[in-house]
Amino acid sequence: MIKKTLTALVATSALMTAGMALADRPGAGWITIEKAIETAKAKGYTEVWKIEADNDGYWEGEGRKADATVYEFRIDGTSGNFLREQKD
Repeated sequence: MIKKTLTALVATSALMTAGMALADRPGAGWITIEKAIETAKAKGYTEVWKIEADNDGYWEGEGRKADATVYEFRIDGTSGNFLREQKD
């Protein structure tokens, strides 16, 4: 009984880890992370301290504008278009 439980636990952990390893990576044809940061800076961001790929097809980031307000933003992964921002 313990052997079956341990085997099930190990298998479940392996599957969850594999899913996390595949998550949040830029897709084929995406703009580079450097280009995404340039796009954010062109929209008035003076600092960008977080930016990562999202499985929904966009770069998601966080940064500060010249007025010292912190925002979260999204940039389309393939077109590079600025999608939205909201105060954090």
